Amino acid sequence: MALTTSAEAPLPVGEVSRMIGGWIDRLGAVWVEGQITQLSRRPGAGVVFLTLRDPSHDVSIGVTCYRQVFDAVADVVSEGARVVVHAKPEWYAPRGQLSLRAAEIRPVGIGELLARLEQLKRGLAAEGLFAPERKKPLPFLPGLIGLVCGRASAAERDVLENARRRWPAVRFEVRNVPVQGVKAVPQVIQAVRELDAHEDVDVIVVARGGGSVEDLLPFSDEQLVRAVAACRTPVVSAIGHEPDTPLLDLVADLRASTPTDAAKKVVPDVGEELERVRGLRDRALRSVRGLLDREERGLAHAMARPVMEDPQRMVEVRRDELDALLARSRRVLGHLLDRAESELAHTRARVRALSPAATLERGYAVLQRTDGTVVRAPEEVAEGEELRARVTGGEFTVRRTADDEK
Repeated sequence: MALTTSAEAPLPVGEVSRMIGGWIDRLGAVWVEGQITQLSRRPGAGVVFLTLRDPSHDVSIGVTCYRQVFDAVADVVSEGARVVVHAKPEWYAPRGQLSLRAAEIRPVGIGELLARLEQLKRGLAAEGLFAPERKKPLPFLPGLIGLVCGRASAAERDVLENARRRWPAVRFEVRNVPVQGVKAVPQVIQAVRELDAHEDVDVIVVARGGGSVEDLLPFSDEQLVRAVAACRTPVVSAIGHEPDTPLLDLVADLRASTPTDAAKKVVPDVGEELERVRGLRDRALRSVRGLLDREERGLAHAMARPVMEDPQRMVEVRRDELDALLARSRRVLGHLLDRAESELAHTRARVRALSPAATLERGYAVLQRTDGTVVRAPEEVAEGEELRARVTGGEFTVRRTADDEK
């Protein structure tokens, strides 16, 4: 039931603490997994004090247990070990402090850790976090490289020295963080996110030297894997040695077998690039010279042709052909005109032969009435009718008489 309180009727601190203790006492025992960060075994004390921390989050809780409970695992459990504790939550009212009273402690073995990692690996793979199509390409020459590594570590030295040996002008933005232990995961995640938010960082390298399975567990943490998957900047994983394969290797855009290998894959070698440039320049020069040689040979071959030696020859040949065509056209036209003239003369002669004028020239006359009709028979003309007679020299009028009829 919810309590009814007010500024005028508040609850005393002791009452609130007692009520919280009552609620916690009703909780049953639970199994809790975490990593031991502090271990206190006071001589002669019958109680052992532990601090259990979540490796993925900045959360810890105190644990107490009787000495005989801890002695059962004292040979295999120490600070930094991962354990599973069967404990009941307890509330210490005088200090208002929550803790766990452990009745059993079990160390998490390597086999169990590997089994959990394999299960986590299958789950993340099913989500597509390891898919090749998610991998982002690395820039050819990054302007600024983000480096996440341990402080003054061999991994940091290997990356910096090898990268600067390959390209002396390369720049780094280094974030030194714990690379093992309970603080590793949250600080590595924070460093990766800071570098990813940096506008000038072109690629991020997460580097650490080799170690045991327990030492490399932070780089298989689910929270870190998801943080790397969410990065917009390409991430290179350089964790451990060749046989070491934490889950970070699978989600990163590029996996390097060692920190030294990461430097080689992220930064090009200036000597190799200069040699490649020289090779390309020589190849281009040979290509240009070959092209010029071919063009010179083609030009020489073209200039050796007769038309290039005597350019006027082509004009003269065409001029002779044009003169011949003009002479031929004149002859053809003359023949056509002569034949047309001859045909015209014959036609004119035939026309003249058939012309009435030619008949009149031979002494004939044509009689026409006044309306212009031609007289063809005597009976067509009435007595006394005037007619017009047309002869070669002109025309005159005649009249038919009675004698004419007879």
